[in-house]
Amino acid sequence: MNNDNHGTGIMIKRTALLSAGLSALMCANPALAGGAHDGHADTGIETLLDDTAAEGAADAAQEPSTPTMSFGAWGVDPQLISTDVDPGDDFFKYVNQKWLDANPLPAEFSRFGAFNLLREKSTTDVKALIDELVAKDPATLSNDEQRIVNAHNAFLDTAAIDAAGLAPAQPYFNKIIAASSIDELAMLWASPGYASPIGGFVNVDAKQPDRYVAYIGMGGIGLPDRDYYTDTSEKGLETIKLYKNYLTFLFGEAGYADPAGATAAVYAFEERLAKEVLWDRTVSRNRDLTYNAVTKEEMAAMAGDIPVGAIMDKIGLSKSPIYVVGTIPPSEERIKELGLDEATVAKIGKGLPGMFEVLSETDLATLQAWTIKEFLSDNSAVLPTRFDTASFEFFGKKLRGTPEQRPRWKRAIDATEGALGELVGKSYVERYFPAENKAAMDELVANLRLAMAQSIEEIDWMGAETKVEAKAKLDSFDPKIGYRDNLETYPGLEMTADNPLENAIAAGAWNLADNISKLGGPIDRTEWFMTPQTVNAYYNPTKNEIVFPAAILQQPFFGVSADIAVNYGAIGGVIGHEIGHGFDDQGSKSDGTGKLRNWWTDEDRAAFDERGDALVAQYSAFCPFDEGETCVNGRLTLGENIGDVGGLSLAYRAYKIATAGKDVPVIDGFTGDQRFFLAWAQVWRSAQREENYRLRLRTGAHSPEEYRVNGVVRNLDAWYEAFGVTEDNAMYIPPEERVKIW
Repeated sequence: MNNDNHGTGIMIKRTALLSAGLSALMCANPALAGGAHDGHADTGIETLLDDTAAEGAADAAQEPSTPTMSFGAWGVDPQLISTDVDPGDDFFKYVNQKWLDANPLPAEFSRFGAFNLLREKSTTDVKALIDELVAKDPATLSNDEQRIVNAHNAFLDTAAIDAAGLAPAQPYFNKIIAASSIDELAMLWASPGYASPIGGFVNVDAKQPDRYVAYIGMGGIGLPDRDYYTDTSEKGLETIKLYKNYLTFLFGEAGYADPAGATAAVYAFEERLAKEVLWDRTVSRNRDLTYNAVTKEEMAAMAGDIPVGAIMDKIGLSKSPIYVVGTIPPSEERIKELGLDEATVAKIGKGLPGMFEVLSETDLATLQAWTIKEFLSDNSAVLPTRFDTASFEFFGKKLRGTPEQRPRWKRAIDATEGALGELVGKSYVERYFPAENKAAMDELVANLRLAMAQSIEEIDWMGAETKVEAKAKLDSFDPKIGYRDNLETYPGLEMTADNPLENAIAAGAWNLADNISKLGGPIDRTEWFMTPQTVNAYYNPTKNEIVFPAAILQQPFFGVSADIAVNYGAIGGVIGHEIGHGFDDQGSKSDGTGKLRNWWTDEDRAAFDERGDALVAQYSAFCPFDEGETCVNGRLTLGENIGDVGGLSLAYRAYKIATAGKDVPVIDGFTGDQRFFLAWAQVWRSAQREENYRLRLRTGAHSPEEYRVNGVVRNLDAWYEAFGVTEDNAMYIPPEERVKIW
């Protein structure tokens, strides 16, 4: 299920770049991206958090069961500290367990914590804005206001959706069924409204960042990851069985005489892609490996009988000077050049050449069935209730363990923002984003940059030549705070009042056209890939920018009246995290201009990688399930872990810069340093259901929240000193084993 991808199955705009690798505090939701295993046409963009968009609760008056959080007088409520837990044994529990015990997970969530609280506040704030528009006399609404009202009301009107049945979808079915060849079906794949096993989007060329090029990726599978298709455990086989049941339901509703037969054919197609074609997520993080520039002629030769040239023409990508393909298996020479060992090479599938091979060997009826399945699953939220329910039963209940579907009114807000997010964002920032928040953030960012400059100067593992490049990159960082000045108005994108399916497809088509229009033009440095009301942040290496939307600049991350130590431990840690992404294992491969090139000496790179390998070992030892058999993937999460460990270290240094020469009082028995670390732990306050936890361990680029606390602070000497942690404590690691990067 992928409700963001309603237009060609092609990765575009925010969804495109998040899935393609925006380094973020939390990243896009893998479980809800059904057919969107993107092939990792990697642009290196990193987000702060995974799946904030997947779940969200209203204000207390509407939903009294939704947890709330107190931040006390200075930013952390001391009454919530678990004094029966030694901070040196489990710092996450010390700060968060009392709140978690008092606030069981609401039924609509697979995970709930500090991020969700802010996301729910954002949803409620936006609802208040939209409710005011809905209550207005229609005759008084501007065109922009009417579009927002139409998008919202059309999604919310389930009675009308149910009454319409599959009539709105029928024209799309008819075209799929009428396709008499792979060539005709491929033209549908390249058209708005249809998912595609191959596709692309436009982004800055990672190796020539003064131009835009087309990035080509692929999808095809409906389960969250290729490994689900090879999981022969009891739980794995049960998941496959339920997935097949879901497909059979969809084909039955689509009118197939033999829905079980269609399921068998489509599942076999997806299984082959999973086993032969797709790449392991860990390998796909390697930006050197996933940047493969090919010409139109080379792409055509690779495609064989698949009309890739016509597909690119139809989409509008044929104007690109090159195609950057993320999944071309490396030659023996390239394997040697990149230093890939046998274990790594074994994780590399046939990639895009293999996709073309499988497509050419799959019968047309199966590909048509797959396309119909994708259409129904992708659009389940705007089809009759039985589709929405069936999708939630599998993707929500089974894969994430969530007992109840997110309320329709909240999803109506999400859908409206998905179509017209920055138009809504204009009103959001006018009402909810105080100017003093931006001014305070400017100061915080300046101090974090100063801290990074000092760190680069002082570290002993980096040589002078590399330090010059590192400082140049830091100097060219482009921080963006709150919202962009030229918020998008979506000219030409109309919303109907009675057809949410067409609204979703129209929004996808508009975003695709907007994305494609960048080819041949100057680099737009004003563009954002998150709306102002998004609770997240990201780093984009091709523009060397760090971006902090308005909605995250609230407690527990930031408060104008909060203690300075708390602000630096919370939002300061987030700023440090995003700066750190510019110097993590993959972000560090781009220079200050955004160009993907090696600016390190071999000796310095080896020293850096040695520290990264030490973090991989530390995090891979965190094994929450199955008696040590199910663990964090330290290699997959390495970039985010470097962002956390290095980022909090930078935030601590910046805190010391900000308080130099000042009296830092003890408050409620906590020193300034203690309050700094309490704030970081509070940011990651969260609980989740086991099913969701297991899914994230398999697919997520971010470590679970408890390890984003415990795995980080145990590497910082200042934490040991602040809380008197000794070798007698469970979290203690010897000084020589603590990873110090920045």
